[in-house]
Amino acid sequence: MSNKNLHEAKKAKNNEFYTQLPDIEKELKHYRQHFKDKIVYCNCDHPNKSNFVKYFEDNFDELELKKLIVTYFSEGKQPNKTIITSRSITITQQKQNGDFRSPESIELLKESDIVVTNPPFSLFREYVAQLIEYDKKFVIIGNLNAITYKEMFKLIKSGKMWLGPSIYSGDREFEIPAYIVDKGKFTGEIREGKYYQRVMGIRWYTNIDHYKRHEVITLFREYNDNDYPKYDNYDAINIDKVKNIPINYKGPMGVPISFMDKYSPDQFEILDANNFIINDKTPIKLHGLIKDKDGTINGKPKYVRVLVRRR
Repeated sequence: MSNKNLHEAKKAKNNEFYTQLPDIEKELKHYRQHFKDKIVYCNCDHPNKSNFVKYFEDNFDELELKKLIVTYFSEGKQPNKTIITSRSITITQQKQNGDFRSPESIELLKESDIVVTNPPFSLFREYVAQLIEYDKKFVIIGNLNAITYKEMFKLIKSGKMWLGPSIYSGDREFEIPAYIVDKGKFTGEIREGKYYQRVMGIRWYTNIDHYKRHEVITLFREYNDNDYPKYDNYDAINIDKVKNIPINYKGPMGVPISFMDKYSPDQFEILDANNFIINDKTPIKLHGLIKDKDGTINGKPKYVRVLVRRR
């Protein structure tokens, strides 16, 4: 097998994480009213393995869905396509391999209203770009660090995507198929013959509005020069913890990416850090974040910061 094929095989294995039903239920309860008379597409889901499919099958009538479409990728094969309505379940063989980028899958995407799934982590940028291109509503799982991707941050800054309400911190457990588990390196749990691994920094991403997105953060701290130093290269103060955002400061502030868990567009504006560079040797960053060696205070680097300002 070539190095390229080995790399692709490794990526495919790393993408096989099955989301747990309780996590799906906790998130999707916030969007129940949006599913009425809609076509939902689970385009990265095996009908016999995916808890997304189970959720929609179990709640089909209650949600008043119009249709559920389920497809999945199968390397070198033509997997089945499942279509569920209130009257029937139809299973047919796909003409292609079920890749979300295939022409057949794209036609199904065009037909759908809302996409709900756990997309391949290694293809997250491409997956989200496709959803935006075809103007689809979505509720999907990804990693918190995806915020720092230049493509993703632009969507978040422009209000085209935001975080879901049910996960704020910690890790989440996923089932991993036994055939891809490296028994010598596995650090998770085995229960009833199934392998479960906890993954840090998991978040829901969506473009469907929810009430928590409009809850403002209650602020208590008072601004002072000593506790809120400015960056060496940006005209902005640094905030290490969300709870430390000062109540009486209206200028640019660099906050941790975990701030996005509590971000309300009614309370804060997300800024492009490039517009606040004060050192002409600091390069323009395509992502618009305060990041890497340029995000220093007195020469000491900080973790990635999102630049925001109170409205």
